Amino acid sequence: MVTIQESAVDAPEALSLLEEYFRSRELGFANQNVVYSIAFPAVDAFTAPAGVFVIARDESGRAVGCGGIRRVPSGQNGTRYELKHLYLRPETRGRGWGRNLLSALESHAQALGASELVLDTHHSLTAAGALYASAGYMLTDPYNDNPNATRWYVKSLVG
Repeated sequence: MVTIQESAVDAPEALSLLEEYFRSRELGFANQNVVYSIAFPAVDAFTAPAGVFVIARDESGRAVGCGGIRRVPSGQNGTRYELKHLYLRPETRGRGWGRNLLSALESHAQALGASELVLDTHHSLTAAGALYASAGYMLTDPYNDNPNATRWYVKSLVG
Protein backbone atom coordinates (compact mmCIF):
# COMPACT_ATOMS: atom_id res chain seq x y z
CA MET A 1 0.00 0.00 0.00
CA VAL A 2 1.15 3.51 -0.77
CA THR A 3 0.09 6.81 0.76
CA ILE A 4 0.47 10.16 -0.94
CA GLN A 5 1.06 13.36 1.03
CA GLU A 6 1.85 16.95 0.14
CA SER A 7 5.40 18.13 0.67
CA ALA A 8 7.45 21.22 0.06
CA VAL A 9 9.47 20.64 -3.10
CA ASP A 10 12.61 21.73 -1.25
CA ALA A 11 12.08 19.44 1.76
CA PRO A 12 15.03 17.06 2.32
CA GLU A 13 13.07 13.94 1.29
CA ALA A 14 11.75 15.65 -1.83
CA LEU A 15 15.23 16.83 -2.82
CA SER A 16 16.63 13.34 -2.26
CA LEU A 17 13.96 11.78 -4.50
CA LEU A 18 14.44 14.45 -7.15
CA GLU A 19 18.20 13.83 -7.13
CA GLU A 20 17.54 10.10 -7.68
CA TYR A 21 15.12 10.94 -10.48
CA PHE A 22 17.57 13.26 -12.23
CA ARG A 23 20.44 10.79 -11.80
CA SER A 24 18.35 7.99 -13.35
CA ARG A 25 17.43 10.23 -16.29
CA GLU A 26 21.05 11.26 -16.80
CA LEU A 27 22.10 7.62 -16.95
CA GLY A 28 19.27 6.73 -19.32
CA PHE A 29 20.08 9.57 -21.65
CA ALA A 30 23.83 8.81 -21.57
CA ASN A 31 23.06 5.40 -23.09
CA GLN A 32 21.41 7.24 -25.99
CA ASN A 33 24.22 9.78 -26.50
CA VAL A 34 21.87 12.59 -25.47
CA VAL A 35 22.76 15.30 -22.95
CA TYR A 36 20.12 15.51 -20.22
CA SER A 37 19.36 18.99 -18.89
CA ILE A 38 18.64 19.17 -15.14
CA ALA A 39 16.45 21.87 -13.62
CA PHE A 40 15.39 21.59 -9.98
CA PRO A 41 11.84 22.86 -9.49
CA ALA A 42 11.19 26.35 -8.18
CA VAL A 43 9.51 26.30 -4.77
CA ASP A 44 6.88 28.89 -5.67
CA ALA A 45 5.83 26.95 -8.79
CA PHE A 46 4.96 23.91 -6.67
CA THR A 47 3.18 25.73 -3.84
CA ALA A 48 -0.61 26.25 -3.96
CA PRO A 49 -2.30 27.81 -5.77
CA ALA A 50 0.46 27.71 -8.40
CA GLY A 51 0.97 23.99 -7.88
CA VAL A 52 1.65 21.18 -5.46
CA PHE A 53 4.35 18.59 -4.84
CA VAL A 54 3.70 15.19 -3.27
CA ILE A 55 5.67 12.31 -1.83
CA ALA A 56 4.61 8.66 -2.00
CA ARG A 57 5.29 6.54 1.09
CA ASP A 58 5.30 2.78 1.45
CA GLU A 59 3.73 0.83 4.33
CA SER A 60 6.67 1.62 6.61
CA GLY A 61 6.44 5.36 5.91
CA ARG A 62 9.59 5.42 3.77
CA ALA A 63 9.57 7.97 0.95
CA VAL A 64 9.56 5.96 -2.30
CA GLY A 65 8.36 8.39 -4.95
CA CYS A 66 7.31 11.89 -5.83
CA GLY A 67 5.68 14.13 -8.37
CA GLY A 68 4.23 17.55 -8.81
CA ILE A 69 1.98 19.79 -10.80
CA ARG A 70 2.44 23.44 -11.66
CA ARG A 71 0.29 25.98 -13.43
CA VAL A 72 1.40 26.86 -16.94
CA PRO A 73 -0.14 29.21 -19.51
CA SER A 74 -3.72 28.29 -20.35
CA GLY A 75 -4.40 25.92 -23.18
CA GLN A 76 -7.21 25.78 -25.70
CA ASN A 77 -9.40 24.05 -23.10
CA GLY A 78 -8.85 26.52 -20.25
CA THR A 79 -6.75 26.42 -17.09
CA ARG A 80 -3.74 24.19 -17.59
CA TYR A 81 -1.42 22.52 -15.12
CA GLU A 82 1.65 20.50 -15.99
CA LEU A 83 2.68 17.18 -14.46
CA LYS A 84 6.38 17.10 -13.53
CA HIS A 85 8.93 14.72 -12.02
CA LEU A 86 6.71 11.65 -11.57
CA TYR A 87 9.13 9.15 -10.05
CA LEU A 88 9.05 5.88 -8.13
CA ARG A 89 12.10 4.08 -6.84
CA PRO A 90 12.80 1.06 -9.08
CA GLU A 91 12.13 -1.52 -6.36
CA THR A 92 8.56 -0.21 -5.92
CA ARG A 93 7.49 -0.30 -9.56
CA GLY A 94 4.89 -2.71 -10.88
CA ARG A 95 2.59 -2.41 -7.85
CA GLY A 96 0.20 0.17 -9.29
CA TRP A 97 1.71 2.95 -7.20
CA GLY A 98 2.51 5.05 -10.28
CA ARG A 99 -1.19 5.13 -11.08
CA ASN A 100 -1.94 6.10 -7.45
CA LEU A 101 0.58 8.93 -7.67
CA LEU A 102 -0.80 10.10 -11.01
CA SER A 103 -4.40 9.98 -9.74
CA ALA A 104 -3.49 11.98 -6.64
CA LEU A 105 -1.85 14.66 -8.76
CA GLU A 106 -4.85 14.79 -11.09
CA SER A 107 -7.11 15.31 -8.06
CA HIS A 108 -4.89 18.13 -6.81
CA ALA A 109 -5.01 19.74 -10.27
CA GLN A 110 -8.81 19.57 -10.31
CA ALA A 111 -8.97 21.06 -6.80
CA LEU A 112 -6.80 23.95 -8.01
CA GLY A 113 -9.20 24.57 -10.90
CA ALA A 114 -7.38 22.86 -13.76
CA SER A 115 -9.42 21.95 -16.79
CA GLU A 116 -6.54 20.07 -18.39
CA LEU A 117 -3.27 18.48 -17.42
CA VAL A 118 -0.28 18.30 -19.75
CA LEU A 119 3.09 16.60 -19.52
CA ASP A 120 6.18 15.99 -21.56
CA THR A 121 8.32 12.88 -21.57
CA HIS A 122 10.93 11.05 -23.59
CA HIS A 123 10.05 8.17 -25.91
CA SER A 124 12.58 5.92 -24.13
CA LEU A 125 10.36 5.96 -21.01
CA THR A 126 8.05 3.28 -22.37
CA ALA A 127 6.48 2.31 -19.02
CA ALA A 128 5.66 5.97 -18.32
CA GLY A 129 4.16 6.38 -21.78
CA ALA A 130 2.02 3.28 -21.23
CA LEU A 131 0.84 4.61 -17.86
CA TYR A 132 -0.15 7.95 -19.35
CA ALA A 133 -1.97 6.37 -22.30
CA SER A 134 -3.87 3.96 -20.03
CA ALA A 135 -4.88 6.89 -17.81
CA GLY A 136 -6.47 8.74 -20.73
CA TYR A 137 -3.66 11.04 -21.82
CA MET A 138 -3.51 11.75 -25.54
CA LEU A 139 -0.49 12.68 -27.62
CA THR A 140 -0.51 16.37 -28.48
CA ASP A 141 1.67 18.93 -30.22
CA PRO A 142 4.63 20.27 -28.23
CA TYR A 143 3.53 22.95 -25.78
CA ASN A 144 7.05 23.79 -24.57
CA ASP A 145 10.66 23.64 -25.71
CA ASN A 146 11.94 21.11 -23.17
CA PRO A 147 15.16 19.74 -24.68
CA ASN A 148 14.64 16.42 -22.85
CA ALA A 149 11.18 15.77 -24.31
CA THR A 150 10.21 13.88 -27.44
CA ARG A 151 6.52 13.33 -26.61
CA TRP A 152 3.83 15.61 -25.20
CA TYR A 153 0.50 14.54 -23.70
CA VAL A 154 -2.73 16.22 -22.64
CA LYS A 155 -5.76 15.07 -20.63
CA SER A 156 -9.02 16.93 -20.13
CA LEU A 157 -10.09 17.06 -16.48
CA VAL A 158 -13.63 18.26 -17.18
CA GLY A 159 -16.71 16.38 -18.29
